[in-house]
Amino acid sequence: MGFAFEGRPVVIPTLYWRDADRILLHGSTASRMMRAIEGAEVCVSVTHLDGLVLAHSAFHHSANYRSVCVFGCPQVVAAEEQRDRLRDFMQGLFPGRWETLRPVTARELKATRLLSLPLDEASAKIRRGPPDEPGKDRNWPAWAGVLPLITAFGAPAPDEHSQASG
Repeated sequence: MGFAFEGRPVVIPTLYWRDADRILLHGSTASRMMRAIEGAEVCVSVTHLDGLVLAHSAFHHSANYRSVCVFGCPQVVAAEEQRDRLRDFMQGLFPGRWETLRPVTARELKATRLLSLPLDEASAKIRRGPPDEPGKDRNWPAWAGVLPLITAFGAPAPDEHSQASG
C-alpha cells in the first residue's frame, strides 16, 4: 500500500482480498495508515516474482513476473457488512476455518477498520520467457535461461498453546 503521510511517501505491506469489483483492506482503527488512506489517493501494488532471467550479458538479465497497481480512494465499509467481509477473507485463505474459531467480538470489530478500494483504475504488467538479447550474444559461452521461483507451504509449526492439530 503506497500513500502519502504528512507529505512524505510511505509503502507498507498489507493483506488484502478481492470482493467482486473492489479490493478490501483491513487494519487497526489506531493504525496511522488506515487513518491516512481513508478517502485519500493510494496505490496498491502486487507483484508475483516467477523467475530470474539470466542472459549472456549482464545488461540483458531480467525477471519474469506478474504485477498490478490499483489506484483510487478507499472508503469505509459499512459496519453491518464488516463481519461478513472479514469472514470471506478468512474463508478465502482457509476454507472452513471461520466456523472453528472463537466468534469475533463487537469490541474486535470496533477496533478493526475495513476499507474498500474500487477496481476502477488499474495497470498490469507481465514479463515471461527467456532472455531477450541480441543474436550475437547468444554464442557467448555463459549459461543463460530462467531460474524459476516456486512458493510452497512448509511443514506446519504449531503454536505452543494449540490444542488441535493443523
